[in-house]
Amino acid sequence: MTTLTIRDFRPEDAAAVAAAHSAGREHLVLTPETFVWMDANFPAEQHHRTLVAEVDGQVAGALRCGLVTGTSTKGVGYANGSILPAHRRRGAFTALLGAAEAHLAEHGVVEVHSWVDDEPAALEFAANRGFTAGRTAHFGGRDLALPLPAAPAVPAGVELRPASEWADDPYPIFVVEADAIRDEPGEVVMDAADYEEFLNGDWARPDFDRELTVVAVLDGEPVAFSAVQTDGADRYWSAFTACRRDFRGRGLSKLAKYESLRRAREAGYRRAYTSNDATNAPMLAINEWLGYERCASERKFTKQLGG
Repeated sequence: MTTLTIRDFRPEDAAAVAAAHSAGREHLVLTPETFVWMDANFPAEQHHRTLVAEVDGQVAGALRCGLVTGTSTKGVGYANGSILPAHRRRGAFTALLGAAEAHLAEHGVVEVHSWVDDEPAALEFAANRGFTAGRTAHFGGRDLALPLPAAPAVPAGVELRPASEWADDPYPIFVVEADAIRDEPGEVVMDAADYEEFLNGDWARPDFDRELTVVAVLDGEPVAFSAVQTDGADRYWSAFTACRRDFRGRGLSKLAKYESLRRAREAGYRRAYTSNDATNAPMLAINEWLGYERCASERKFTKQLGG
């Protein structure tokens, strides 16, 4: 008889949880160390929780859930996870999702958002559990051993510098992110970015690479960047490419992302991945120019709780 247990994450689960997260999804770059860090360091107001499914004493997968912060919209939560292929279709993810929904409801969440692989079984699973399909995002992958396109010209007054130069005071980087994220495609307007959350979240992540994160500086002021997370070995993830709204249309995001990839090639990284909303035509065009090829897609699903 199979025994299924749902419990909270422990640091020793990290390798199995990371394996479940990336199973069949080479484009998702998230290390075991980062899972441990996220579980211990996400802001208290997010009520983040990593739930683990055990099948007969073995970790079968996990789900991360919490409240969406950085927005004036209240009552929105997230729930994302995966099960190792050998343990699928045995009720583990259904149990994880039920526990996550109960946890979120306790903290005032009325709408849950979840990213779902854009493939028939996953889409059917979500629909059967009361979720409604929404927007699409596309993943792109690139072999960094292949040559990059010719470098674009750098406009007068622009410098391309690593984020590590702001190690003592990253507030100017935060200013770029807080402005740019306000009109990122999505169901929730991110209009309440918090500097402490940026410091203790994005900036402090163990997989955040400050040397490969490239900042475009115009007349001494950061105005765009391409943020990078890596596995420390050979995989590179473009976490967020941003430009302040007043400086768009000058190719600064393109410059930053190009220079970041160039530095990643020199540092020995071999696979680069990125993701964009299907409606974000400017960034999709930049990624195509950079040589990314679509390798997967996912759909955003939402569910109303307590209805």
